[in-house]
Amino acid sequence: MIKLTVNDQELSFAGDPNMPLLWFLRDEAGLTGTKYGCGMAMCGACTVHMDGVAVRACAMTMAAAQGKQFTTIEGIGATPVGQAVQQAWVDLDVVQCGYCQSGQIMSASALLIHQAKPSDTDIDAAMAGNVCRCATYVRIRAAIHQASGALDEGRSS
Repeated sequence: MIKLTVNDQELSFAGDPNMPLLWFLRDEAGLTGTKYGCGMAMCGACTVHMDGVAVRACAMTMAAAQGKQFTTIEGIGATPVGQAVQQAWVDLDVVQCGYCQSGQIMSASALLIHQAKPSDTDIDAAMAGNVCRCATYVRIRAAIHQASGALDEGRSS
């Protein structure tokens, strides 16, 4: 029996330990916000946080997920960083088609969790593994800067 925590909820899995975490999240846990893109950890659509670090759910097996804590797009909004990132996404109308955006938001949130005031170079490096076919990269970068500023204001008050 594999046990893991997803969005602060303890879950169990008794199936194939080699099944990708992505399929568990979508098919077993009903958390369909995490998207399938390439299946090879190259596009970032399936990005989730594992113990606070951005990882690709399509390439992680359930065996590797044992005992770990995961946050998905459904849970990131419960955190101050996730709230700031999601609000910036709305404010700056980042989303075009939207397919990649849950992974983009998860990578942006992970960046801001670990680096409060990233530069453009930091943002570009952190987001390099997330592909947006609609090319909203300029708005994504601007939203990350806005979220960083909002978080900074929140810490100052």
